[in-house]
Amino acid sequence: MRKLTLSQRLTLVFALLLITSCSLLGWLQIRTSTQYSQAVIQQLSGSLAEHINQSYPLLGQDGLNNDSVRSLFDHLMTVNPSVEVYLLDQKGNIIGDAAPPNHIKRHHVDLEPIQAALDKQQFPLYGDDPRSPDGKKVFSVAPMMQNGEVKGYLYIILLGENYNALANDARFNTISKVVLLTISLIALLGLIVGGLAFRWITRPLRSLSRQVNALETGGMAEMQAMAALPLDKSNSNDEISLLRQGVITMARRISEQWHRLSQQDQLRREFIANISHDLRTPLTSMHGYLESLSVMSATLSEAEKKRYLEIALAQSQKVRTLAQSLFELARLEYGVVKPQKERFCLGELLQDVFQKFELMTQTRQLQLVADIQPGLPLIDADLGMIERVLTNLLDNAIRHTPEQGTVAVRLWKEGEKVMVQISDNGPGIPQELKEGLFVRPSIVSQSHVRVGGLGLMIVRQMLQLHGSDIALVERPETGACFRFGLPT
Repeated sequence: MRKLTLSQRLTLVFALLLITSCSLLGWLQIRTSTQYSQAVIQQLSGSLAEHINQSYPLLGQDGLNNDSVRSLFDHLMTVNPSVEVYLLDQKGNIIGDAAPPNHIKRHHVDLEPIQAALDKQQFPLYGDDPRSPDGKKVFSVAPMMQNGEVKGYLYIILLGENYNALANDARFNTISKVVLLTISLIALLGLIVGGLAFRWITRPLRSLSRQVNALETGGMAEMQAMAALPLDKSNSNDEISLLRQGVITMARRISEQWHRLSQQDQLRREFIANISHDLRTPLTSMHGYLESLSVMSATLSEAEKKRYLEIALAQSQKVRTLAQSLFELARLEYGVVKPQKERFCLGELLQDVFQKFELMTQTRQLQLVADIQPGLPLIDADLGMIERVLTNLLDNAIRHTPEQGTVAVRLWKEGEKVMVQISDNGPGIPQELKEGLFVRPSIVSQSHVRVGGLGLMIVRQMLQLHGSDIALVERPETGACFRFGLPT
C-alpha cells in the first residue's frame, strides 16, 4: 500500500467504496422488492383466513371439527400449495396442522403480530413461522369464534416452504441477475467516470509533483524558475492550489535566502580583500623600516635609528588595533559578548568621552558641542558598550572633520528612548558608499573622502545587542550625521 502513488490509492479507495455501495444498493433493492411483493400478497390475501373460517365450520360443540379440518387441509393443498394452515388456541399454541412429520420446529406462535393484523396495521406484517426456529413470514389470520368468544385462531402462512423453494430459484434467475447486471454496469461506469475524475482532480498535483522532482535534479535554476511562477490571487480554498502556492512561496524564500547568501559571500570576499589591504600597508611599511634598520644599522645615526623604530612601532600599533577590532567584531557577530545592562546617565557618559578627545580637538582647532536636553531619564544599557559606541563615532567624526570644524552631539528624549545624534561638517559620505556603510569597510582612492570601516560595524553590532540600530541621517548641510536610540 505504501508503494502506491496518491492517484492509485485514491482510485483503489474509490473502487472499494463503489463496490461496497453497489453491494449495499443491490441488497437494499432485493430486500425492498421482496418486502413490496410480500406486502402486496398479504394485502391481497388478508381476508383469506376469514373467508375460510366462514366456509368451513372448524369448531364444534366438542372442540375441533376433525372432518371439516381434514377437508380444509386437503382442499388448500390442492388449490394453493404455497400456503400453510395452522389452528391455534387462545394462547397461540398449535392445535392443528397439515405439515409433514418433523417439519414443525416450534409449537407456539407469538400473538402480538396476530393482534396487529387484526387491528389492520400497516403491511407487511411478519409472524412466527412454525416450520423455522426463528423465521418470520407474512400471514393471514382470523379468529375462531364460539358463542361470541374467541376460542382460537386460523393462522395461514401465505408463503410456505414450497413457495420458498420455487421463489429462491426464480429470484436467482430473474431478480438476482437483473440486480447483478445493474450493479456491474454501475460499478463499471463509476470506475470509468471516477478514474477520469481522479485524473482531472489530481492533474495539478501531478504537475506540482513533477516540478518538485525537478528541483531535486535542477538545483537553483529550477528553484528560481519555480519562484518566478505567479501565485493564485483568487483566494481559492482548494487544497492542491494552496499546496502549490506554499511550494512557490517556499521556492521564493529559498531563492531570496540563496541571493542573500551569495551577497554575503561576495561581501565576505570583499571584506577579506579590504582587510588584507589594510593589513598589508602597515605591515609592508613596518617590514621596510625594520629591514632598513637591520641592513644600514652601522651607517645610521642614533636619531635616524630612533625615527625608524618609532615609525615601525606606529605601524605595528595599527596592525594591533586592526586585529583587536577584527577579534571584537567576530565575538559580537557570533554572540559571544552579552550586554551587562545597568542604569546610568548618558549625558555624564558623554562628558567623560569628550575628555578623551580634548587634546586631539585642541591640536586640530576643532569644536566639540554637546546639546543635552534637561531632565533626561537614565538609560538601561551596557556602560562599556555605549562608551565604545560614542568613542568610535566621535573618533570617526573628528578624523573626517577639517581643521576649525565642528562636531556636535545632541541628546533628547523621544517616546521611551533617549535619542543620540552625532554630526560634523566634514566632506560627508559619497552616495555609492551609503548602502554598505555598516556592512563592510569601503576603500576609495581619495584620502579626503570619508569611508566606513570596522568601527561602524562594531557600533552597529553593539547597538543591535541593545535592540536598537544606527542610521545615517540625510540633511541639506555638508558632513555626516548618525542617529540611534537607547531604551530608558
